Amino acid sequence: MVEDRTQPVNAGQTVPRGGRRRSRLGLFLPYILLAVVVIAWSVGWFWIRGRAASEIDGWMAREAAAGRTWGCADRTLTGYPFRLELRCSAVTLERSDGRFRLGPTTAVAQIYQPRLVLFESAGPFHVDQGGLTGDASWRALQGSFHGASDGFTRASVVMDDPKVNVTGAETGPIALSGQHLELHARPDPGRYESEGAVDVSLRLVQAAVPQLDALTGTQAPADLALDAALSQATVLRTGPVPRELERWRQAGGTLDIAGLSLAKGEQRVQAKGTLALDAAHRPAGQLNLRAAGIDALVGTIVGQRFGSDRGALVGQLVGGLLGLSRRPPPDAPADATPLKDLPPLRLIDGKVVFSGFPIPNVYLPALY
Repeated sequence: MVEDRTQPVNAGQTVPRGGRRRSRLGLFLPYILLAVVVIAWSVGWFWIRGRAASEIDGWMAREAAAGRTWGCADRTLTGYPFRLELRCSAVTLERSDGRFRLGPTTAVAQIYQPRLVLFESAGPFHVDQGGLTGDASWRALQGSFHGASDGFTRASVVMDDPKVNVTGAETGPIALSGQHLELHARPDPGRYESEGAVDVSLRLVQAAVPQLDALTGTQAPADLALDAALSQATVLRTGPVPRELERWRQAGGTLDIAGLSLAKGEQRVQAKGTLALDAAHRPAGQLNLRAAGIDALVGTIVGQRFGSDRGALVGQLVGGLLGLSRRPPPDAPADATPLKDLPPLRLIDGKVVFSGFPIPNVYLPALY
């Protein structure tokens, strides 16, 4: 008698082997897909790393052909799996006008946001340029650069406890230190395409400058703030400073100061105006000033020519006429004295002209 195989299988009967295999494949399928994704991601990351290394080598080769030799000592490119991390034990630049060296530096970009680069450097920074030697150090330095297809959208540098020393200048050694420094730049929304203008914002807090102390007659720390637009900034490259400045001058570059503020104890100065370079490569332009408590500064400048006693007297007279020598009550804040409008300060033919008269013993040298 033939067995009837059309009857349903009872719960106690054995499941065919093919069904068991299918159920196990479904169990391990997520892990298999995950392994495929990891392998594909790894292959993609190593390809991107190789591409980045090639781009860096190509850029350095192009710079070397233009006379600028960059170096990245002990270069490593890591960061797997989600970022690229470039490390250099030292970054160097050699060109015809000098040598530059920056200490251990790291730059990081996320794979999913490659145009945003974060960097930090332990320093120090050293430069030999012409007869000048400069050294800079800091406690912490961090920065960022957000690139775009037509340039960049923002660049920033933040530094704690900066210290700068320059030797070899005609005016003697220059020293500067501060508590905190910030520098930000972005394309000017209304002038970048037409004039290549870049907005710049600089803040320096609790700065100590011995040369400024001697000029102002006070050792109080200074706070500096600058908001300006640098037109024709897009013509600037990494070439020698004289060549880049001349290219900028010939392009009609200007520094349009929207706000410059310097506060040093009771002395405060604010300025607005436009600066450029004249045919002799000297600063030129005009600044509209507001100030308070700078009679001692006027006295110091005048005293360089007529003696300290006459300088102090002239400083008091000028300060009284302009309303700059009024002192706030002892318990008043440092900025209690109101700012007074001053005559424009003009930079003409290497001279600094204030209220129609050149300031004695103050001359503007050619920058290159």
